[in-house]
Amino acid sequence: MPFTFRHLEIPEIVVVESQRYADTRGSFFESYKQSAFAANGLQGAFVQDNCSHSVRNVLRGLHYQKHPVAQGKLVLVAAGEIFDVAVDIRKGSPTFGRWTGARLVTSHMIYVPIGFAHGFCVVSDEATVLYKTTAEYNPEFDRGIIWNDPTLAIDWPVKEPLLSDKDRRLPTLDQADNNFVYSP
Repeated sequence: MPFTFRHLEIPEIVVVESQRYADTRGSFFESYKQSAFAANGLQGAFVQDNCSHSVRNVLRGLHYQKHPVAQGKLVLVAAGEIFDVAVDIRKGSPTFGRWTGARLVTSHMIYVPIGFAHGFCVVSDEATVLYKTTAEYNPEFDRGIIWNDPTLAIDWPVKEPLLSDKDRRLPTLDQADNNFVYSP
């Protein structure tokens, strides 16, 4: 089996490890196989792929798009290592306001469904991150939460990250524009 699936503390968040094959020529791994993902309960029609390349201590997030163009994400580390975080922002959820995180290395992925804010911090010298989304990017519905919201108390591996101007100005969870509602 080329993939292993591991649910985190918030069970909707799933780390996916792809078996990597390496030899003197380089390496190969499968980055997505619809049948394997569906067999493990991860279904979604991905409609857009994105790529970011960042240096050590860059923190991107915490981002989400609100309805009607909310996005589920499958985040893949193509090269390097990141600390990846998902925050439950579904009002009424038993895990609302809680976060879970995982260190991901090359060929490892994390599935972040709709209703979660997502971010990551680069912990290697550089990292290339690819991610698939279930809705196309729409700046009108683009939202976020400040990375260091004291109520979330995320244990980031860096205390003074490199941030975009946009990410520096994001609100706290209690002030965020969020229309997600939990439905069991």
